[in-house]
Amino acid sequence: MAITAAMVKELREMTGAGMMDCKKALGETNGDMDAAVEYLRKNGQAKAEKKASRIAAEGLCRVAVKDDKTVAVVEVNSETDFVAKNADFQAYVEAVANQAVNSDAADMDAFMAEAWNLDSSKTVKDALVDKIAVIGENLTIRRFQKVVATEGCAVSYVHGGGRIGVIVEAATDVVNDAIKEAMTNIAMQVAALNPKYVSTEDVSEEYKEHEKAIIAEQIKNDPKMAGKPEKVIEGAVVGRLNKELKEVCLLEQVYVKAEDGKQSVAKYIEQVAKENGANLSIKSFVRFETGEGLEKKEENFAEEVAKQMAGN
Repeated sequence: MAITAAMVKELREMTGAGMMDCKKALGETNGDMDAAVEYLRKNGQAKAEKKASRIAAEGLCRVAVKDDKTVAVVEVNSETDFVAKNADFQAYVEAVANQAVNSDAADMDAFMAEAWNLDSSKTVKDALVDKIAVIGENLTIRRFQKVVATEGCAVSYVHGGGRIGVIVEAATDVVNDAIKEAMTNIAMQVAALNPKYVSTEDVSEEYKEHEKAIIAEQIKNDPKMAGKPEKVIEGAVVGRLNKELKEVCLLEQVYVKAEDGKQSVAKYIEQVAKENGANLSIKSFVRFETGEGLEKKEENFAEEVAKQMAGN
Protein backbone atom coordinates (compact mmCIF):
# COMPACT_ATOMS: atom_id res chain seq x y z
CA MET A 1 0.00 0.00 0.00
CA ALA A 2 1.32 3.46 -0.90
CA ILE A 3 2.05 5.61 2.14
CA THR A 4 0.84 9.18 1.61
CA ALA A 5 1.95 12.41 3.27
CA ALA A 6 -1.57 12.78 4.68
CA MET A 7 -1.28 9.40 6.41
CA VAL A 8 2.08 10.35 7.91
CA LYS A 9 0.63 13.68 9.09
CA GLU A 10 -2.36 11.94 10.70
CA LEU A 11 -0.12 9.46 12.53
CA ARG A 12 2.15 12.26 13.74
CA GLU A 13 -0.84 14.15 15.13
CA MET A 14 -2.09 11.00 16.87
CA THR A 15 1.22 10.01 18.46
CA GLY A 16 3.59 13.00 18.48
CA ALA A 17 6.31 10.76 16.97
CA GLY A 18 8.81 12.03 14.40
CA MET A 19 7.95 12.10 10.70
CA MET A 20 10.46 9.41 9.69
CA ASP A 21 9.34 7.15 12.56
CA CYS A 22 5.71 7.54 11.43
CA LYS A 23 6.58 6.81 7.82
CA LYS A 24 8.51 3.70 8.85
CA ALA A 25 5.68 2.50 11.12
CA LEU A 26 3.12 2.84 8.32
CA GLY A 27 5.43 1.03 5.93
CA GLU A 28 5.96 -1.84 8.39
CA THR A 29 2.20 -2.20 8.97
CA ASN A 30 1.09 -1.75 5.35
CA GLY A 31 -0.70 1.51 6.14
CA ASP A 32 -2.83 0.13 9.00
CA MET A 33 -3.17 3.18 11.27
CA ASP A 34 -4.02 1.28 14.47
CA ALA A 35 -1.21 -1.20 13.90
CA ALA A 36 1.17 1.70 13.18
CA VAL A 37 0.25 3.31 16.51
CA GLU A 38 0.96 0.01 18.28
CA TYR A 39 4.24 -0.33 16.37
CA LEU A 40 5.33 3.14 17.49
CA ARG A 41 4.42 2.38 21.10
CA LYS A 42 6.39 -0.87 21.06
CA ASN A 43 9.29 0.82 19.30
CA GLY A 44 9.14 3.61 21.85
CA GLN A 45 9.35 1.05 24.67
CA ALA A 46 12.43 -0.48 23.03
CA LYS A 47 14.05 2.95 22.71
CA ALA A 48 13.20 3.77 26.31
CA GLU A 49 14.79 0.52 27.52
CA LYS A 50 17.98 1.30 25.59
CA LYS A 51 18.15 4.77 27.15
CA ALA A 52 17.24 3.65 30.68
CA SER A 53 20.87 3.22 31.76
CA ARG A 54 21.76 6.78 30.80
CA ILE A 55 21.96 9.35 33.60
CA ALA A 56 18.98 11.72 33.83
CA ALA A 57 19.84 14.35 36.45
CA GLU A 58 18.68 17.57 34.78
CA GLY A 59 15.03 18.47 34.34
CA LEU A 60 12.36 20.43 36.14
CA CYS A 61 10.25 20.66 39.27
CA ARG A 62 6.68 21.79 38.74
CA VAL A 63 3.77 22.49 41.05
CA ALA A 64 0.06 22.07 40.38
CA VAL A 65 -2.57 23.76 42.56
CA LYS A 66 -6.12 22.46 42.75
CA ASP A 67 -7.44 24.87 45.38
CA ASP A 68 -6.23 26.50 48.58
CA LYS A 69 -5.96 23.07 50.17
CA THR A 70 -4.57 20.72 47.51
CA VAL A 71 -1.12 21.13 45.94
CA ALA A 72 1.30 18.68 44.32
CA VAL A 73 4.97 18.98 43.35
CA VAL A 74 6.80 16.70 40.90
CA GLU A 75 10.35 16.26 39.67
CA VAL A 76 10.86 15.01 36.12
CA ASN A 77 14.42 14.44 34.96
CA SER A 78 16.08 14.64 31.57
CA GLU A 79 19.65 13.94 30.51
CA THR A 80 20.46 17.51 29.47
CA ASP A 81 19.58 21.04 30.46
CA PHE A 82 18.90 21.70 26.77
CA VAL A 83 15.89 19.37 26.86
CA ALA A 84 14.78 20.84 30.20
CA LYS A 85 14.36 24.17 28.38
CA ASN A 86 12.37 22.55 25.54
CA ALA A 87 8.73 23.70 25.39
CA ASP A 88 7.47 20.17 24.66
CA PHE A 89 9.25 18.79 27.73
CA GLN A 90 8.00 21.66 29.91
CA ALA A 91 4.41 21.03 28.78
CA TYR A 92 4.86 17.35 29.62
CA VAL A 93 6.12 18.14 33.14
CA GLU A 94 3.09 20.41 33.66
CA ALA A 95 0.88 17.49 32.65
CA VAL A 96 2.66 15.20 35.13
CA ALA A 97 2.09 17.77 37.90
CA ASN A 98 -1.61 17.98 37.01
CA GLN A 99 -1.74 14.18 37.09
CA ALA A 100 -0.20 14.21 40.57
CA VAL A 101 -2.55 16.80 42.04
CA ASN A 102 -5.53 14.64 40.99
CA SER A 103 -3.91 11.35 41.97
CA ASP A 104 -4.69 9.13 44.95
CA ALA A 105 -1.54 7.05 44.42
CA ALA A 106 0.46 6.32 47.56
CA ASP A 107 3.75 5.58 45.80
CA MET A 108 5.54 5.81 42.45
CA ASP A 109 4.54 2.30 41.32
CA ALA A 110 0.85 3.09 41.78
CA PHE A 111 1.29 6.49 40.16
CA MET A 112 3.00 5.04 37.07
CA ALA A 113 0.22 2.45 36.70
CA GLU A 114 -2.58 5.07 36.73
CA ALA A 115 -4.51 5.97 33.59
CA TRP A 116 -2.88 9.02 31.96
CA ASN A 117 -5.19 12.02 32.31
CA LEU A 118 -4.57 13.22 28.75
CA ASP A 119 -5.28 9.80 27.21
CA SER A 120 -7.01 7.19 29.37
CA SER A 121 -6.03 4.40 26.94
CA LYS A 122 -2.46 4.80 28.26
CA THR A 123 -0.90 4.61 31.69
CA VAL A 124 1.42 7.27 33.08
CA LYS A 125 4.29 4.90 32.26
CA ASP A 126 3.07 4.48 28.66
CA ALA A 127 2.93 8.26 28.22
CA LEU A 128 6.48 8.56 29.58
CA VAL A 129 7.73 5.92 27.11
CA ASP A 130 6.06 7.80 24.27
CA LYS A 131 7.69 11.06 25.36
CA ILE A 132 11.13 9.41 25.52
CA ALA A 133 10.65 8.22 21.94
CA VAL A 134 9.72 11.72 20.77
CA ILE A 135 12.36 13.70 22.70
CA GLY A 136 15.17 11.19 22.22
CA GLU A 137 16.60 11.30 25.75
CA ASN A 138 16.14 9.18 28.83
CA LEU A 139 13.43 10.82 30.96
CA THR A 140 12.30 9.79 34.43
CA ILE A 141 9.48 10.82 36.72
CA ARG A 142 11.62 10.73 39.83
CA ARG A 143 9.17 11.67 42.57
CA PHE A 144 5.95 13.44 43.46
CA GLN A 145 4.25 14.58 46.63
CA LYS A 146 0.71 15.73 47.15
CA VAL A 147 -0.32 17.85 50.13
CA VAL A 148 -3.93 18.19 51.24
CA ALA A 149 -4.29 20.81 53.96
CA THR A 150 -7.11 19.71 56.24
CA GLU A 151 -6.67 22.46 58.83
CA GLY A 152 -5.90 25.58 56.79
CA CYS A 153 -4.20 26.13 53.47
CA ALA A 154 -1.29 25.03 51.30
CA VAL A 155 0.81 27.39 49.17
CA SER A 156 3.57 26.77 46.65
CA TYR A 157 6.65 28.45 45.23
CA VAL A 158 8.84 27.56 42.24
CA HIS A 159 12.35 28.97 42.11
CA GLY A 160 14.85 29.31 39.28
CA GLY A 161 12.41 28.46 36.50
CA GLY A 162 11.79 25.04 37.98
CA ARG A 163 15.07 24.17 39.68
CA ILE A 164 13.34 24.11 43.10
CA GLY A 165 9.69 23.43 43.95
CA VAL A 166 8.26 24.04 47.44
CA ILE A 167 4.94 23.45 49.20
CA VAL A 168 4.17 24.85 52.65
CA GLU A 169 1.17 23.61 54.62
CA ALA A 170 -0.26 25.95 57.25
CA ALA A 171 -2.68 25.16 60.05
CA THR A 172 -4.82 28.30 60.36
CA ASP A 173 -8.37 29.31 61.18
CA VAL A 174 -8.07 32.36 58.90
CA VAL A 175 -7.28 32.06 55.19
CA ASN A 176 -6.93 35.41 53.43
CA ASP A 177 -4.51 37.10 51.03
CA ALA A 178 -2.24 38.26 53.85
CA ILE A 179 -1.93 34.75 55.30
CA LYS A 180 -1.27 33.24 51.85
CA GLU A 181 1.34 35.92 51.11
CA ALA A 182 3.09 35.18 54.41
CA MET A 183 3.10 31.45 53.65
CA THR A 184 4.56 32.18 50.19
CA ASN A 185 7.32 34.14 51.96
CA ILE A 186 7.95 31.06 54.10
CA ALA A 187 8.06 28.88 50.98
CA MET A 188 10.73 31.22 49.58
CA GLN A 189 12.63 30.81 52.85
CA VAL A 190 12.48 27.02 52.47
CA ALA A 191 13.75 27.29 48.88
CA ALA A 192 16.64 29.57 49.88
CA LEU A 193 17.86 28.01 53.15
CA ASN A 194 16.83 24.37 52.72
CA PRO A 195 15.74 23.50 56.28
CA LYS A 196 15.28 19.83 57.16
CA TYR A 197 12.66 20.15 59.89
CA VAL A 198 9.82 22.50 60.86
CA SER A 199 10.92 22.82 64.49
CA THR A 200 13.36 21.34 66.99
CA GLU A 201 10.50 19.17 68.29
CA ASP A 202 10.58 17.29 64.98
CA VAL A 203 14.25 16.36 65.31
CA SER A 204 14.71 12.80 66.50
CA GLU A 205 16.91 11.98 69.47
CA GLU A 206 18.78 9.60 67.18
CA TYR A 207 19.74 12.51 64.88
CA LYS A 208 20.80 14.66 67.84
CA GLU A 209 22.98 11.90 69.31
CA HIS A 210 24.55 11.23 65.92
CA GLU A 211 25.40 14.90 65.44
CA LYS A 212 26.69 15.22 69.01
CA ALA A 213 29.08 12.33 68.38
CA ILE A 214 30.42 14.02 65.25
CA ILE A 215 30.78 17.39 66.99
CA ALA A 216 32.51 15.75 69.97
CA GLU A 217 35.02 14.14 67.62
CA GLN A 218 35.65 17.49 65.92
CA ILE A 219 36.24 19.19 69.28
CA LYS A 220 38.51 16.34 70.37
CA ASN A 221 40.73 17.02 67.35
CA ASP A 222 40.73 20.80 67.87
CA PRO A 223 44.09 21.93 69.37
CA LYS A 224 42.37 24.92 71.00
CA MET A 225 40.23 22.55 73.10
CA ALA A 226 43.12 20.33 74.21
CA GLY A 227 43.27 19.91 77.98
CA LYS A 228 39.91 21.63 78.58
CA PRO A 229 37.75 20.27 81.44
CA GLU A 230 35.05 17.75 80.50
CA LYS A 231 32.30 20.24 81.48
CA VAL A 232 33.68 22.83 79.07
CA ILE A 233 33.83 20.27 76.27
CA GLU A 234 30.27 19.11 76.98
CA GLY A 235 29.09 22.72 76.92
CA ALA A 236 30.84 23.29 73.58
CA VAL A 237 29.17 20.21 72.11
CA VAL A 238 25.71 21.35 73.22
CA GLY A 239 26.40 24.88 71.97
CA ARG A 240 27.42 23.72 68.53
CA LEU A 241 24.46 21.33 68.32
CA ASN A 242 22.02 24.12 69.18
CA LYS A 243 23.62 26.31 66.52
CA GLU A 244 23.25 23.52 63.96
CA LEU A 245 19.60 22.96 64.92
CA LYS A 246 18.91 26.65 64.28
CA GLU A 247 20.22 26.17 60.76
CA VAL A 248 18.23 23.02 59.95
CA CYS A 249 14.93 23.89 61.70
CA LEU A 250 12.71 26.31 59.79
CA LEU A 251 11.18 28.08 62.79
CA GLU A 252 14.60 28.67 64.34
CA GLN A 253 16.11 30.23 61.22
CA VAL A 254 16.46 34.00 60.87
CA TYR A 255 13.67 35.15 58.56
CA VAL A 256 15.43 36.17 55.32
CA LYS A 257 13.23 39.24 54.81
CA ALA A 258 13.50 40.44 58.42
CA GLU A 259 14.08 44.21 58.50
CA ASP A 260 16.29 43.98 61.58
CA GLY A 261 18.16 40.92 60.30
CA LYS A 262 17.39 39.14 63.57
CA GLN A 263 13.71 38.17 63.58
CA SER A 264 13.23 34.39 63.51
CA VAL A 265 10.69 32.66 61.28
CA ALA A 266 8.73 31.71 64.41
CA LYS A 267 8.50 35.38 65.45
CA TYR A 268 7.48 36.40 61.92
CA ILE A 269 4.62 33.87 61.99
CA GLU A 270 3.55 35.16 65.41
CA GLN A 271 3.50 38.70 63.98
CA VAL A 272 1.38 37.68 60.96
CA ALA A 273 -1.01 35.71 63.20
CA LYS A 274 -1.51 38.71 65.49
CA GLU A 275 -2.08 41.13 62.58
CA ASN A 276 -4.75 38.84 61.10
CA GLY A 277 -6.38 37.59 64.32
CA ALA A 278 -5.44 34.04 63.40
CA ASN A 279 -4.26 30.88 65.09
CA LEU A 280 -1.43 30.19 62.65
CA SER A 281 1.34 27.59 62.53
CA ILE A 282 3.46 25.74 59.99
CA LYS A 283 2.36 22.13 59.82
CA SER A 284 4.74 20.80 57.14
CA PHE A 285 6.76 21.64 54.05
CA VAL A 286 8.07 19.82 50.97
CA ARG A 287 11.16 20.90 49.03
CA PHE A 288 12.25 19.28 45.75
CA GLU A 289 15.45 20.34 44.03
CA THR A 290 16.14 19.08 40.54
CA GLY A 291 18.87 16.46 40.43
CA GLU A 292 19.33 16.54 44.21
CA GLY A 293 21.53 13.61 45.20
CA LEU A 294 21.92 12.37 41.62
CA GLU A 295 25.20 11.94 39.79
CA LYS A 296 25.28 14.47 36.97
CA LYS A 297 26.58 13.66 33.52
CA GLU A 298 29.80 15.50 32.69
CA GLU A 299 29.73 17.12 29.26
CA ASN A 300 32.85 18.09 27.30
CA PHE A 301 31.54 19.58 24.09
CA ALA A 302 34.98 20.80 22.94
CA GLU A 303 36.33 17.26 23.16
CA GLU A 304 33.24 15.87 21.42
CA VAL A 305 33.58 18.33 18.51
CA ALA A 306 37.32 17.61 18.24
CA LYS A 307 36.60 13.87 17.97
CA GLN A 308 34.00 14.48 15.26
CA MET A 309 36.43 16.66 13.29
CA ALA A 310 39.17 14.04 13.60
CA GLY A 311 36.73 11.40 12.36
CA ASN A 312 35.81 13.53 9.37
